Amino acid sequence: MVTVKEQYEAFPYPERDPAEERTRLITGSPSHPVELDHYVFAGKRDWRQPLRVLVAGGGTGDGLIQIGHYLKLLGRPHEIVYLDLSTASRRVAEARARVRGLTSITFHTGSLLDAAEFGAFDYIDCCGVLHHLPDPDAGFRALRAALAPGGGMGFMVYAPYGRTGVYPLQEAFAALFADLPPRKRLKAARAAFDRLPEGHPFKRNPHLGDHRASDAGFYDLLLHGQDRAYDVAELVATLERTGWALSSFTPPAAYDPGRFAPVPKAMDPVARMALAEKLAGTMRVHIAYAVAAGTAAGRVADGRDPALVPHLIGVAPGALAKAVAAGRPVPVTSGGARTELKLPREAAQLLAQINGKRALGEIAGSAGLDDARFAALWARATEGLTRWGLLLYSNFLR
Repeated sequence: MVTVKEQYEAFPYPERDPAEERTRLITGSPSHPVELDHYVFAGKRDWRQPLRVLVAGGGTGDGLIQIGHYLKLLGRPHEIVYLDLSTASRRVAEARARVRGLTSITFHTGSLLDAAEFGAFDYIDCCGVLHHLPDPDAGFRALRAALAPGGGMGFMVYAPYGRTGVYPLQEAFAALFADLPPRKRLKAARAAFDRLPEGHPFKRNPHLGDHRASDAGFYDLLLHGQDRAYDVAELVATLERTGWALSSFTPPAAYDPGRFAPVPKAMDPVARMALAEKLAGTMRVHIAYAVAAGTAAGRVADGRDPALVPHLIGVAPGALAKAVAAGRPVPVTSGGARTELKLPREAAQLLAQINGKRALGEIAGSAGLDDARFAALWARATEGLTRWGLLLYSNFLR
């Protein structure tokens, strides 16, 4: 049987060409500085203070390069520790960092189970790793042991319902090709895959594409020897028994069953989120932020403090303000979900002022609104944007 380490030595994942760092930056969730500030530090982190980051199971470096790039670009004091068991993946990540001139990173080959040996971290990135451990609970506990007081973690784990067809194929290919070395295993599995009927549940699943992107993607998706998925209830229970508390899934609106049907007000919050997952039926991953158990209250920015600085994510302020002023709904697409937000026209002048540097109090003052009128209008205008991850709060650019 091919071990996890052997897999990633043969097929570093995700497949990346370091030379492409000269022409593009791969961004996403978790671990963009603005997003992690919003969900871990209530949008109020003092970025003049050093940030100590652990990228646990950093692979070929997507999360590492994103956070390292932005911290360097803004001149924020920081130290990043990269940790991964694969030397081949580490070489790719190191090459990408060299192309970008990221010099505040130290690279280590090893297990995230030993994370605490590298000290305490204000922020931990662990994307697509914990579900590949033989004992994921041990991984969650090890990362909790490496967390500094007041810090948090951004992570991604697999979700079951959007991965229809994956696990039967993993089991079948393991039974057929377990004794083959990685490259021969890949070749044999690709040949078998090509013979699957077009009506196969996996081939009918539009939410999966890694197998088409690269050899590393095919192997990681369909030949991985150690892989599990978490539904919402399982994931929250795992966090709770390993010393963590959920700060937020992202985007939060994806976990609201109210977008499908009226929900009993007395329903438990975790039950609500679990119900949304089942109703959506398409979530293939969970992206979330977690903090130390007992510290979750007040960790997510709420948009009521006049000192908070709003950012629009993936939306141009001018274009948004123009659409709102014209009374046009704002289309939102996220993880297969589609909806439209109807924002009050009178909010257009406020939205146009968002630039990642003006605080809410400044925006209110320039609009000539008193605190009460501004708060009411701002809440109506931005609740949906925030819940869909399109408006977040952070001092990162200040």
